[in-house]
Parts: sequence; structure tokens; C-alpha cells
Amino acid sequence: MKLKVFTTDGKKSEEKEFANFPAFEGDKGIAAVRQVVIAHQANKRQGNASTKTRAEVAGSGKKLFRQKGSGTARQGTRRVPHQRHGGVAHGPKPRDYSQKINRKMKALAFQRALFDRASEGGLSVIEALEVKEPKTKLFNQVLTSVLPERGKVLIVDDQFENNAALAARNIDGVSLSEAGDLSTLDVVRYRHIIVSSKGIETIIARANGGE
Repeated sequence: MKLKVFTTDGKKSEEKEFANFPAFEGDKGIAAVRQVVIAHQANKRQGNASTKTRAEVAGSGKKLFRQKGSGTARQGTRRVPHQRHGGVAHGPKPRDYSQKINRKMKALAFQRALFDRASEGGLSVIEALEVKEPKTKLFNQVLTSVLPERGKVLIVDDQFENNAALAARNIDGVSLSEAGDLSTLDVVRYRHIIVSSKGIETIIARANGGE
């Protein structure tokens, strides 16, 4: 796989071959990507939504009015779902939404997501993510050089240099992630990903079975 590699200032670039980068033919791994993304999102759900049934809601159980003669429908208690302040029928209760994904599927999804993002031209490599001072303006200049037109961008490094981390954290639409923490959901969510040279080495090692 050939990726565009930029200099540290982002002004010059050249294409470089990354021999061990994941490669696919056909639709292999697409279903795994979908399943892993769903699992990531499900695992973030708190699952603490809770409503009260008619047995749990506070209120009198006394019959509201006599059975016959009122000219309206008979009512037995104020706690029924169709009464104001009554219980909720079939409402949510606390539950566990988490899903378990085995290691092989997780690895396959990560590899496929990387391949698709790189094939679309959304993965760029920069020699190093460094700025002389922790100033947003300096880091923004580098980003503009690498991506003149950008939306949301994910910046990935093996371990962020302090000045770069401070300079990048306040830029609108820019998120930071270390290569060891990069997930399939991150790769799918961001159309533009900029990775440092050290970061891409770690990512490729993870994709090929390293941790």
C-alpha cells in the first residue's frame, strides 16, 4: 500500500510503499467492520433508563368512580398507564447492552477499516508531529499544509510530544489519539486521519498481530 508521507512542516510530500499494510480483495472483512462498530457503540451505552410500571408508581388503588351510571368508561385505579401520572406500559428497564467480540473478528475489522480508509485517500503520514511552541496557530499551519480542505480530522501519534498536544487540543474538529488506542470505530468515524511515522509503525504492527 502506498501512502503519502509529508515532511514535519507539511509542505512537501512523497509517496512511500508500506509493505506490511493490510490488503484485501472483494468484500472480505466488511461484515466484521459493521459488527465491531455496532459493538463499540453498544458498549458505550449506560443502559440505566428506567420507568415505573403500574405496580411501582405512587398513587391510590381506590376505584375512581362507580362502575355504572357515569356515562364514561369504567376505571379501576389511577395508576394505570392511560391515566395521568400512571405507570408506563412496556417501558425501558436497566439492562446491559454490551456485546462481546472475539479477537479474530476485532483484528479483521481493524485491518479492513485501515485498508478502506487508505484506499480512499483518507490516511496520510507525517514524519513527526512537532511544533516549536505550544501554539495553536503553528499546529494549524501544519494541518492546513497537509489538508487544505478538511472537516473533522483525527491526529494519531505513538506518543504525543507535549507542545503538539497542547497546540492541537483547541482546534475545532481535531481529535487526538495514540496509536495503541486507535480503534476500528475511530478509523470509520474520521474521513481524514494524519499519523506520525512512529504511529503508523505501531498501527501496522497491531494490524499484523502485534500488541
